[in-house]
Amino acid sequence: MRMKSFAIIAALALSTAIAGCSTIGSQIFSNDYGAVTDAGYHLPRIPIEKVPMKYHRQEVNYDSPEKPGTIIVDTQNKFLYFIEGDGRAIRYGIGVGREGFEWHGTAHIALKREWPTWTPPRQMIQRQPELEKFAGGMEPGLKNPLGARAMYLFNKGGDSGYRLHGSPEWNSIGKAMSSGCIRLMNQDIIDLYDRASVGAKVIVL
Repeated sequence: MRMKSFAIIAALALSTAIAGCSTIGSQIFSNDYGAVTDAGYHLPRIPIEKVPMKYHRQEVNYDSPEKPGTIIVDTQNKFLYFIEGDGRAIRYGIGVGREGFEWHGTAHIALKREWPTWTPPRQMIQRQPELEKFAGGMEPGLKNPLGARAMYLFNKGGDSGYRLHGSPEWNSIGKAMSSGCIRLMNQDIIDLYDRASVGAKVIVL
């Protein structure tokens, strides 16, 4: 019986290793989604119990040749990794571009803004004429699509038009719903904003 139990445990361990589970030894920050007062804005509590556990912010094992401070976006699995080094990373759940708005490549953070103004691109206004009223910019606030923070991604051609940003739509995390930008829950973008530096490399897979 003891040998049988050992075999079962060994088989489970092997299957976990084969699956490439990156949450072994993880620290999950599920308690960090409470109400927050930030720069005079009162972010409501996120009902994190309604968000799948895998999308809760957590520190995980993640081997990468990239240097600490690099951000890797796994669009297929809806994860963003902030590389810490020594085989560790902070992982966040994200929402990504819907069909027709996906993108992949390498960029860097050129600008960071707290409670940014949102200006819809002209192409978006053409698709959604009701956004014309925001052509001059939508004021920061709880309903602003960029949320509490935004980091602006540039590449060799300049502004890519894509952002890492917060979102009041916590229920969009884990889904493909955006126009190409990478969205995080507001409490998560605040955390990532404080960790990430201007100039940081961003790899979108």
